[in-house]
Amino acid sequence: MRATNRLSAKGAAALGRGKYADGAGLWLVKEEAIRGKWVLRATVYGRRREMGLGPFPAVSLAEARRKADDARAKVRAGLDPIKEREREKREAARNLHLLKDVAADCYEARKAELKGDGKAGRWFSPLELHVLPKLGKMPVSDIDQTDIRDCLKPIWHTKAATAEKAIGRLALCMKHAAALGFQVDLQATEKARALLGKSRHKVENIPALPWQDVPGFYASLTDGTVTHLALRLLILTGVRSAPLRFLRESQISGDVWTIPAEAMKGRRDETTEFRVPLVPEALAVIQAAMAHSRDGFLFPSVRKGVISDATMSRLMERRGMQARPHGFRSSLRDWLAEATEAPHDVAETMLGHVVGGSVERAYRRTDFLDQRRALLERWAGHVTGQSGKW
Repeated sequence: MRATNRLSAKGAAALGRGKYADGAGLWLVKEEAIRGKWVLRATVYGRRREMGLGPFPAVSLAEARRKADDARAKVRAGLDPIKEREREKREAARNLHLLKDVAADCYEARKAELKGDGKAGRWFSPLELHVLPKLGKMPVSDIDQTDIRDCLKPIWHTKAATAEKAIGRLALCMKHAAALGFQVDLQATEKARALLGKSRHKVENIPALPWQDVPGFYASLTDGTVTHLALRLLILTGVRSAPLRFLRESQISGDVWTIPAEAMKGRRDETTEFRVPLVPEALAVIQAAMAHSRDGFLFPSVRKGVISDATMSRLMERRGMQARPHGFRSSLRDWLAEATEAPHDVAETMLGHVVGGSVERAYRRTDFLDQRRALLERWAGHVTGQSGKW
């Protein structure tokens, strides 16, 4: 009988349960008639080792013999083939990181810089939606400007803001990959910009009602519904839609509304809350809204949760207005600039904007609450039909 190559492909498939030698230490171990595994028995450093070479029949007889030959060559070279295989896997993992792995690691490293530790997922979503489906399984070292161009071309002119976020996040991932020691082209994203060309998309500001016309609109919000009350408070406070729609009774103490830092756009430091002074007109709106409260929310929707921004927008749309709820922040800011002498820092703080650099903010301990209260009282006087200039 031959010492090696004892088995044949057809013969191996016909064998029942048992252990069958092909020769030179290669064995077919059949656990049942239709499946089994290949095993190589070899002596390494004076010790008998068994090395799995894969399942049968997924790994053919010819492939099992090739794997066995490679392993025997390592033994002859004084190496342990099992440890060498593990080392090669680790080396391959280090040298062939996929973009999706690098992106996930980059996101984890940056979470501390993001609002709410990135729990909302907004930082990662441009990558997840527009980059990783096409490039995620590519080794990061292989990605070049043409790959990036082809990936973002479908949205470059139609979703310009999203495309900018996606290419910016990708640039950070490439820098992260370089920091991990991978050979990447750090200029690939800029080269891709050159290939994509200047975006044709024109950014349009959200339409705003001129501040002179706000009193007329405010006066029309008289039916006491959740939508009317929400719009009134939105106008009176100058806050964004989201914190207002999710306003809870517990956030109000006396004549101050404290918005949690995680609900404030652009505020990454969760210890920095934002206080909104509530003037008498705003307190009256809140008192009326409490009659509609549900689960602690002052502005609940008809079915569940809270009122949506779209609900307020649709009211204005049905009236044939171009302006939208978010635009009332611009109305307030224009009024501050044109009808008052409010200092720039106070006016910007009224809108919840971060003013000054990190060092300046560290030394400035005030949030101008009293100055903002006085200005909001004047603003309330204006929107309720008074001059607002006293």
